[in-house]
Amino acid sequence: MNRFEGKIAIITGASTGLGPVMARMMAAEGAKLVLAARKGHLCEEVAHEIGDAAIGMTADVTNEDDVARMVGAAMDKWGQVDVMMSNAAQPGVDKWIWEQTVDNMLDTYKVDCMAAMLCSREVLNRSMLARKRGAIVTFSSGAGWSGMERKSHYSAAKAALIVLTKTIAKEVGPHGIRANCVVPGSIDTELLQNYYTRIAGERGVPVEVVWAESADRVPLKTISTPEDIAHMALFLASDQARTVTGQAINVDAGFTI
Repeated sequence: MNRFEGKIAIITGASTGLGPVMARMMAAEGAKLVLAARKGHLCEEVAHEIGDAAIGMTADVTNEDDVARMVGAAMDKWGQVDVMMSNAAQPGVDKWIWEQTVDNMLDTYKVDCMAAMLCSREVLNRSMLARKRGAIVTFSSGAGWSGMERKSHYSAAKAALIVLTKTIAKEVGPHGIRANCVVPGSIDTELLQNYYTRIAGERGVPVEVVWAESADRVPLKTISTPEDIAHMALFLASDQARTVTGQAINVDAGFTI
């Protein structure tokens, strides 16, 4: 398939985990890409691997000037933005609610929710509204549905992102633009590996025990790969999902049943 032939996409959080996987998959289907993250050198490495169809750059998506520069890179080189993949996220610092801090709450919210607003606003104003077309995809978490212990900061931010995405969809729908949210459960990335290693250390058990318990909590008895999440995200970004908007779609091996 070449679902993204002639399409220009921006992927944030493109340095590690899900971001590079989506970048390679979209490039293989014809997309031209701007890849951005705070660790810009890693984005540049992925862009170099893809070739002339990709630009890698450093950007802090909580900074309005950086977001403008990121979108400007796509506009200067290709003159349009068709897809905005707002994938940047951070876990914050795990704290019980009686330990929670304002800085931890706000820092997490800025990356995990507000950044999607900034990115959406910029691509809408610079390209999508005038062209009356485009797709915005955000990435929440199962924690955004029901909360997660020691993650009030992260759960609240991811819940807000779901509602933000639905609101965007209502506002931009009359302009021919779609917005949808992918809601993963556990994803086998370096971030999850580090988290499970820490939890195992706190409990004094082998890390394999934590992995097995996580898989056992879901009906499919498995943990999603980045590719599992990317397949859904690319579908939502493509014209195959032409009449899908305002949805928060779980990709979590059945955790939210």
